[in-house]
Amino acid sequence: MTTIATPAKPPIKPIKPTFWSKLGPGLITGAADDDPSGIATYSQVGAQFGYAIGWTMLFSYPLMVAIQEISARIGRVTGRGIAANLRIHYPLPLLHAMVVLLLVANIINLGADLGAMGDALDLVVGGNYRAVYVVGFAVLCAALQIFSRYERYVMILKWSTVVLLAYVATALAIDIPWGTVATHVLLPSITFNSDYLLAIVAVLGTTISPYMFFWQSSEEAEEERLDPAQAPLIEDGHDATAQIHRIELDTYVGMSVSNIIGLFIIITTAATLHAHGITDIQSSSQAAEALRPLAGNFAFLLFALGIVGTGLLAVPVLAGSAAYAVGEALQWKVGLGRLPHEAKAFYGLIAAATLIGIVINFVGLDPIKALYWSAVINGIVAAPLMVVMMLMTANSKIMGRFTLPWPLKTVGWIATLVMIVTALALVGSWLI
Repeated sequence: MTTIATPAKPPIKPIKPTFWSKLGPGLITGAADDDPSGIATYSQVGAQFGYAIGWTMLFSYPLMVAIQEISARIGRVTGRGIAANLRIHYPLPLLHAMVVLLLVANIINLGADLGAMGDALDLVVGGNYRAVYVVGFAVLCAALQIFSRYERYVMILKWSTVVLLAYVATALAIDIPWGTVATHVLLPSITFNSDYLLAIVAVLGTTISPYMFFWQSSEEAEEERLDPAQAPLIEDGHDATAQIHRIELDTYVGMSVSNIIGLFIIITTAATLHAHGITDIQSSSQAAEALRPLAGNFAFLLFALGIVGTGLLAVPVLAGSAAYAVGEALQWKVGLGRLPHEAKAFYGLIAAATLIGIVINFVGLDPIKALYWSAVINGIVAAPLMVVMMLMTANSKIMGRFTLPWPLKTVGWIATLVMIVTALALVGSWLI
């Protein structure tokens, strides 16, 4: 009896990851940096100094990329977020101080963002229902974060970044002298007076924030934990080159989005508010309202709806980064990939932080002063935290063979030095 051999099936080729699929924690982190509070900062400096402050977005880009890539590497290499590594390798008082300050700053920022979202929607819709909008936005953000499947929720956050294009459209809807803009961005003229220097400090404090470090690091660890084919690189580094390249791409793109949008906001407010002598803007919604008579209803509508959209992205990141930091510090079960009953304390903190953010809007707390103190706390936390992160990533006991390459280490230390100077400048401004 003759046996007919069955032709062997051709091997299944692995599906090559698409450009979009390679983006994740870095893209979401960068987009969340353009939250309503950040929009307020960019609007203020654009209104006050015009195009002359635009160069700061170009200057801060490599610094942001370096420190966020370092944050991501910590999570992917060790399989733990920054707070967990601090707990294991450094004195507990240092961990507790940084986590408490981060928690306070995040909740204040979260409350201010909810208020800005409520103000913006009230400007668009009318009816004086700001309080209802604040509560509605908070409930929506918390519910999606707690009850959505992780993969679906991450996809929601990724696609939410598209709303940032509203600020590109706003700039394109008005008359911009692009030659003048390019001159100021590429050939900066720095004015050495206290207001201008404080504006630089404000921009750097907005673009480089501790909650971004904690979020991207913890999300990288989360992505690794949920993928059965992945392990911390320090344990299994066979896919290390591909993972590092993915982190680099994700971070470069995410921080590009952050700074390009920030630059467009500065350009928009410089071309409208500053050009018409309006130089004192205290909030993102005030900037939107001031745009209406100068740039028309279309530009106003795009700007205002952009505030709502970025808030829906930033509020979960602020609450989530706080929950990751506290949970890792206290050895809770953490992770948005867990079901609510598997990480009750983690999700409880997300709900509590969001609830306190609501309360902030109803206790008569001045949102401008609240944001100021949030920025102060972030400035105090960022510099020492960055020093610790740089030491952490140079320690082979923590990172194994994945300590930082010298180019990334160099730019990381430059970013750290810049933030130290920024923090000292902030303290100096109090003493003047």
